Amino acid sequence: MATTVACPVCAQKVTWTQASKYRPFCSERCKLIDLGAWASDAYRVEGPVLDELPQEQGATPPPSLQ
Repeated sequence: MATTVACPVCAQKVTWTQASKYRPFCSERCKLIDLGAWASDAYRVEGPVLDELPQEQGATPPPSLQ
């Protein structure tokens, strides 16, 4: 029995098989919509700002952070 999942963009049911070219998305359109959301910072992975990371003893930050 094949597993079905909901497309993360439109919630259409997608069968999770090798034949599902765009899985977990239902189509190339939904795949590109999701990629665009990441590219425009609509989605974010939370974490510390680089300037706030503790410095390792003796380590020199890259020139872009000095």
